[in-house]
Amino acid sequence: MLPRRKFIQLSGTALTAAFTLNLTSCSTPTKKQDWGVQLFSIPQMVAGDFTGTLKKLSALGYKQLEFFGPYPFSAQATIDGWKPLADQLGITQNAFYGFQVSEVKQMLDDNGLSAPSAHLDLGTLRTNLNEASKKLRALGATYVAVPAIMGEPMSTADDFKKLAEEFNSMGKQMKEHGVTFVYHNHGYEHALKDDQVPMDILLTNTDPETVKFELDIFWMQAAGASPVEYLKKYPGRYKLMHVKDASEAIRFSGDGSTPDQWMALFPKMADPGSGVFDIKSIIEAGVQSGVDHFFLERDLAPKPDETLKNSIEYFATLS
Repeated sequence: MLPRRKFIQLSGTALTAAFTLNLTSCSTPTKKQDWGVQLFSIPQMVAGDFTGTLKKLSALGYKQLEFFGPYPFSAQATIDGWKPLADQLGITQNAFYGFQVSEVKQMLDDNGLSAPSAHLDLGTLRTNLNEASKKLRALGATYVAVPAIMGEPMSTADDFKKLAEEFNSMGKQMKEHGVTFVYHNHGYEHALKDDQVPMDILLTNTDPETVKFELDIFWMQAAGASPVEYLKKYPGRYKLMHVKDASEAIRFSGDGSTPDQWMALFPKMADPGSGVFDIKSIIEAGVQSGVDHFFLERDLAPKPDETLKNSIEYFATLS
């Protein structure tokens, strides 16, 4: 695993590229869930042996995957920006790992897996929305999530209102291809702008029919906000969830808007059920709120085999 110091020393361009790429309602979480994995949890494993990793995930009991880019159809700036970090991480391949979309889809089918969601950077959606939507829909994705916003004006409430307008436009276009636009929180959305909470601006200024959200419980709590409260306040808006734990209470050193603040908290990530978060209550709130898909995401897990095994065993106690 790459030491955190080296991560922070990487160029801003590479970090930006990496992080901008990059369960229906019932009363309890006991309803059987198809637990998934965001592949950024195990990037080296999946790049080193894609077919073998699919078999391993299926054998462990995972049913769903969430892909991250860059993809062959990603914006060139995204592809170029990712390469330095991929080299540092020892990642030799990226989605779709040398295969065609149709081949990946067949391999997923053969292993009893599906890919209902994929991450895609905002730059690619701005330059190649139609092709990206078509290709990801062919993979089986019905949700396409922007994982973070970097390099955009985000200093005022109006900046977030403009982003909401753009999300609405993209969501309307993507709906024509059978996919739904999703925004994934990364923590900075809770730093007040003009006495307003940007996360609430995005939720209240986007069309509930065409724009949904992915709740990363770690980054929201690092920003001092409550996942359960947001799930209760905005029922039906969160359709995806990233599940990971923390070894101790966490908070950003600043507003959560820079990669170095994210990296500083990586060592405090923990496998679900092994840390201080009330994962069961959060997932229960997610089920009640209408979350469709739950993905393990322990970013760059230092011991991927252990994390995969520990997490699916914990999930089994919930469903």
